[in-house]
Amino acid sequence: MDTVESTRWADPLIRVLRGAVHTIPAGARDVLHGTWLGHPVHPLMVQVPMGTWLSAAVLDLAPGRRRGAGALVAVGLATAAPAAVAGWADWADLRKPQMRVGLVHAAANSAAIALYAASLTARLRGRRMAGRGLGFAGLTVVSLGGALGGHLAYRQAAGVNHAEPVPDLVEPGWHRLGDLGEFPVGQPVQRTIGDVPVLVVRETDAVVRVLADRCSHQAGPLSQGEVEDGCVRCPWHGSVFRLADGWHVGGPATAPQPAFETRITDGRVAVRLPEKAEGS
Repeated sequence: MDTVESTRWADPLIRVLRGAVHTIPAGARDVLHGTWLGHPVHPLMVQVPMGTWLSAAVLDLAPGRRRGAGALVAVGLATAAPAAVAGWADWADLRKPQMRVGLVHAAANSAAIALYAASLTARLRGRRMAGRGLGFAGLTVVSLGGALGGHLAYRQAAGVNHAEPVPDLVEPGWHRLGDLGEFPVGQPVQRTIGDVPVLVVRETDAVVRVLADRCSHQAGPLSQGEVEDGCVRCPWHGSVFRLADGWHVGGPATAPQPAFETRITDGRVAVRLPEKAEGS
């Protein structure tokens, strides 16, 4: 996997595929990311083809279950396409090492789909042994694809909430950020609370918004992004968060940003996490 992550031979293809995925309208990509759900939808959608194909393999090992196994293979093929589309949408907004592994992941899954399509064709033509053999080959390859997906999620942290640790890293209570005059109106500024970087945006003399600075999607610096219409856009992949409460307005982020309470006393700005968000 380390070799795959660092190998650059496929980078030209990655650029072409990424551009193709980004031709999908932003609203449709948000649906595919799972912005509306607050959780990536691709891991949920792959459970259906994986589950049906595994069940088909079990039936193939049991006598007298030929029709059931063929039906399960067909259901898996029908549901693999939307799962793949959601996966491509997520893939196009990853870091380059993640995209390299993701490309191999997609290739393995595509090969598995081809094997299962051949398996279904053989079953429909009455070639039961060939159908079974192709099905077991497909299960082997899709399991490899699943292992690569696990590497993406658990080793490379693709799709995880990178802002999740913030409540455990910020000490309870109020923290002084600086004087009000240090924050130009409408301009993003970065400050730190302990070791945690935060985004500070002064909207008026009485309203200052503060969010965790590292984007929940891929930890991009929101303080380097654009502020407009009460929101901030991440400069890395374009996730949009509402300054008032950190809510994710647009993908590819599916988790909100931790938002801080603020107060201004004698021209000094102080912040704290809401009590319900503070770590245990």
